Amino acid sequence: MSAPSASLPGFDRRRKLVLIILLVACTFALYAPAIRNGFVNYDDTDYVTNNPHVLQGLTRANVVWAFTGNSAGNWHPLTWISHMADVQWFEMNPAGHHLINILWHILNVALVFLLLERATGRAFLSAVVAALFALHPLNVESVAWVAERKSVLCMTFLLLALGAYGWYVRTPGIWRYICVAVLFALGLMSKAMVITLPFALLLLDYWPLQRMAPSAEDGGSRPFIRRFLALFAEKIPLFALAAGDAWITIHAQHSTGSVGSSLALPHSWRFKNAVFSYAVYLGKVIWPAHLAVFHPHPENTLAWWKVIAAGVLLACITALVWHFRKRQYLLAGWLWYLGTMFPMIGIVQSGRQGMADRFAYIPFLGLFVAAVWFLAEWAMQLPWRRTFLQGAFALLIGVFAYVAHVQIGYWRNSYTLFSHALEVTPDNGISENNLGAALMEMGQPQLALARFETAVRLLPQYATAHYNLGVLLQGQQHTEEAAREYRITIAQTSDPIEAAQAHNNLGILYFQAKNYAAALPELNAAIAINPAKQNSYLARGMIELQFMNLNAAIADFSRATEIAPSPLAYFWLGRALESNGGYDRATSAYAAALQLAPAMQEARARLEALRSRSVK
Repeated sequence: MSAPSASLPGFDRRRKLVLIILLVACTFALYAPAIRNGFVNYDDTDYVTNNPHVLQGLTRANVVWAFTGNSAGNWHPLTWISHMADVQWFEMNPAGHHLINILWHILNVALVFLLLERATGRAFLSAVVAALFALHPLNVESVAWVAERKSVLCMTFLLLALGAYGWYVRTPGIWRYICVAVLFALGLMSKAMVITLPFALLLLDYWPLQRMAPSAEDGGSRPFIRRFLALFAEKIPLFALAAGDAWITIHAQHSTGSVGSSLALPHSWRFKNAVFSYAVYLGKVIWPAHLAVFHPHPENTLAWWKVIAAGVLLACITALVWHFRKRQYLLAGWLWYLGTMFPMIGIVQSGRQGMADRFAYIPFLGLFVAAVWFLAEWAMQLPWRRTFLQGAFALLIGVFAYVAHVQIGYWRNSYTLFSHALEVTPDNGISENNLGAALMEMGQPQLALARFETAVRLLPQYATAHYNLGVLLQGQQHTEEAAREYRITIAQTSDPIEAAQAHNNLGILYFQAKNYAAALPELNAAIAINPAKQNSYLARGMIELQFMNLNAAIADFSRATEIAPSPLAYFWLGRALESNGGYDRATSAYAAALQLAPAMQEARARLEALRSRSVK
């Protein structure tokens, strides 16, 4: 971006380099402990640990899937490719995945400083804004959460697009404009959060680029509205890109059930929450307390007086900003916050959250700029301004860094993360469920039971909590209760993988109870939804073998061995082949089972019996 004003005296290239080094060093020092953190059981499973495409690393087929699929309710192929590259380099060592997130954030911090200093010529103030962006506790979620790679990645392309736009403004040309569009498209392919870039560019035209100010070419006679419309028309291709991505995103979220329906969350509830959340975020930029991985949607419990108070606050701030509009940075920063936050504020609801700390990653930049520039201008009137600025900055950054350090520690694992979330957010069904899942992984099913029961009480329509409760009850041999939870899951889930697993588990329950007539439809449904569900083929094959439908049993067991080499699958394939008279193929199947599990006595006994038969 171009610089309309001169640089502050004394800030030469060497000092700017020192500022960048300090910013990079402080950011890495703060986030280095995150490298010791593990994966968590919220979204990391969808994005990395249980995603079969990502786990295979970078392959041509997986790259095609990244561009054509809509897994996790989003279309962001570059994010998928980034996770695949991590697996390629670091396998499943979470340290490497966390390190890459940190490096992307550090790059963003450096870009914020360089772009802002280039546009304004104010190196120290730009460094303060970059430091606030680097160390603010609300940004911890975007950096310390592996699944939020999409936030740091899209921010990089947003900042690069801003830089390319400044390059274009200095010397307009079609190829420079194309660079802006390409970087914007890359950002959209990382996360739709950058969809407001064309609006943000109009704000930059206003300040600091001053493209809406009267120019010498028109003698200052050209009305503001005409200048604005000309700049708006300039960005129509970018608005078209944004509209296309909006359609793709909404389609992807609808196809996976991620978008909250108007029946589940009426628009009046969304509006109330949106107004209130705008005000709450403002509070968190100053006092970043009660941060959590998940903030439940208040639904219809939000009192109207809170909404009205929040609306009055927003209106008062807007009026003040307009009154002091000669300080252009105030209006630009405030509108940046309101505009870039709008896609995440909940009018179009995606997920069950009322708000999210990670949503502040881009919008808070506007507030940081407005606040820093205003305080610097005010402090210039004080005789001891340098001491005041330095002391205030050091104190604020120190407090924010400490809070961020504590927050990073909560991301160590799923147990610490969701235990903290339940401490700071009441009636949090999502966190209850995920804490229960963490306790199950820790071998504490009795403690997990209470969490799952609370989750289904708080969120009766949350299919995942019903499924997890069903799994736990099945493991405790409470078969009737488990079957009930699986049926609720099937009725409520919008996740095909979860539905297939629930059908499978319900079929296994019926199979174990020898209710084969009830088991077969469930297993058929599981296979129809997820043709790669090995357990369903095994169970169905055993039922077919029970009724001597040998060809069908052989087909199911063969398919199970194709999905994944399994000693159990090979053993039952051998049994079906042996019963059908295919002794040579049965011998091979038993041998394959023993190669995978040498201690499998049943397979060894059947193999020895067949070999004895062939000798005779």
